[in-house]
Amino acid sequence: MIIVVNVFALLSATLFYFKIVTALAFFIGSLLWFMLMISVWFLLPEIIYRRTSTFKDHFDMSFEETGFSLGNERGSRNWPWKVLTAFLESPHFFYLYFDSRTFFLVPKSGCRSTDEVFELRRLLKEKIKKK
Repeated sequence: MIIVVNVFALLSATLFYFKIVTALAFFIGSLLWFMLMISVWFLLPEIIYRRTSTFKDHFDMSFEETGFSLGNERGSRNWPWKVLTAFLESPHFFYLYFDSRTFFLVPKSGCRSTDEVFELRRLLKEKIKKK
């Protein structure tokens, strides 16, 4: 949807440049674009994060030789390594894939040091194949 809205914005700017649409039409289209972007980027996330208790919880993950676990103050769950099909690494996160559409997003900022990030990377490479 964001792509469609941005294509519309570029198209309206092009039409305004070539004087095919009036300044008022371009202004109204731009105003609607700004309102949509502000609502998608700021208002909706704030409303959703404030109302949902999941985003207020503190989660702990532990990684061991036999598997990994995820928990909070209400409970925890353990998984063996064999349930993961792949993992990816980005500059700030590890993506642990259960299947092509289900994954955990593990922030590297949760590690106490770069040595812990290195150790977690080593463990992931050892236990699951990289995608």
